[in-house]
Amino acid sequence: MKTNTIASHNINVLFWVQFFGAVSFIQPVLSLFYFERGLNESLILLTMFFWSFSVLICEIPTGVFADRFGAKVSFLTGSVIKFFSISILLFADEPWMFFLSAALNGFSVTFFSGADEALIYESLKESNEHHLMDQAMGKIISAGFISTIIAVILGSIIAKDLENEQFILLIALGLFFQLVEIIFICFVKNPKHQGSYRNNPLKQVGAGIKAIRKTPLLLLMFLNVTLVFIPSGAVYEKFDQLIFHNAGLPVIFIGMFYSFAAIIGFFASRSIGLMTKRISRIFLMNLTGVLTVVGLLLSALFGETLWIVLGAFFILRFVRAIRYPIYSQLSNDLIPSDVRATTISLLSIIDSGLDLIIFGFLAGVALNGLNHILMICAAIAFIGTILPLKGRTKRS
Repeated sequence: MKTNTIASHNINVLFWVQFFGAVSFIQPVLSLFYFERGLNESLILLTMFFWSFSVLICEIPTGVFADRFGAKVSFLTGSVIKFFSISILLFADEPWMFFLSAALNGFSVTFFSGADEALIYESLKESNEHHLMDQAMGKIISAGFISTIIAVILGSIIAKDLENEQFILLIALGLFFQLVEIIFICFVKNPKHQGSYRNNPLKQVGAGIKAIRKTPLLLLMFLNVTLVFIPSGAVYEKFDQLIFHNAGLPVIFIGMFYSFAAIIGFFASRSIGLMTKRISRIFLMNLTGVLTVVGLLLSALFGETLWIVLGAFFILRFVRAIRYPIYSQLSNDLIPSDVRATTISLLSIIDSGLDLIIFGFLAGVALNGLNHILMICAAIAFIGTILPLKGRTKRS
């Protein structure tokens, strides 16, 4: 990758934005924090429902916002909202407060959704390096694994007794790092093709819909990714700590295994370029889909066997590290520049709609126990994996 370009600058800045923005000291005990504050499995799934509903209704407006004003303004707006969403957790003790926090957090995410990929892809195009999108995204994502290594170990040690004062300290520490993230966002540079769309917003949305209709493969590829990610990322993440606890893992060790997983994810995400030189991206997408199904099934069928549970956990974390950057390369090759953020946001609306359906269904299934949730998650991931991805054509 070339140096002294807007692409190299933005990739380096977003590396640090991701580093500080991904810091969550409460992450290794988040599910246990929910339970200590009075939530159960169904209420936790409902918080996810509110998060996804917020994303659903906000994706298009914030996608249009990013295409009109650029990634920098979009990121700053989202980061401020994210800060307030996390602040609510300091005193949340009723379900509606957790729902509000989740809704605001979902709203904040939409200011990044699409805008980050659009920023990097358009920056790379200026130096004729857009074929390196997956490597760029892999580098940026790797930053989150580095910060996770530190945060999860400290988080699990600090909250080893699961006391309220310990949870408050973890949230406060996370808020400090969110402020640092906002500072780094100020150094983002918008490429010349971003933040320049000035047509009617409805035409802007229409252009994004047209881009999706003209390339059915883009939609198919997106469904493949999201039907695998929802069960293995969004759902599994909310219950992996409970899975560990049921398998007999002490709380203080949760952070240690989160850290090991982050190390695996770091090296995997930084090695995407080497992987795609030797193995086709389509094959890697299919392989990671199969591994996801296997990981979820192992967690469901052998939930009381600690070494199997941990093996499944590492498999799912490895898959998450490489699957999305590869998809990002494949999908952005098919999206036009002027409405890139809007198009990605339109696809995210589909993701949010699927979130609502799946979370709503699982909230009812949760009454039958965690194993039933994981079995259904495996089935959903299998459906996503078998969607064909061949026949890719590249947009100029």
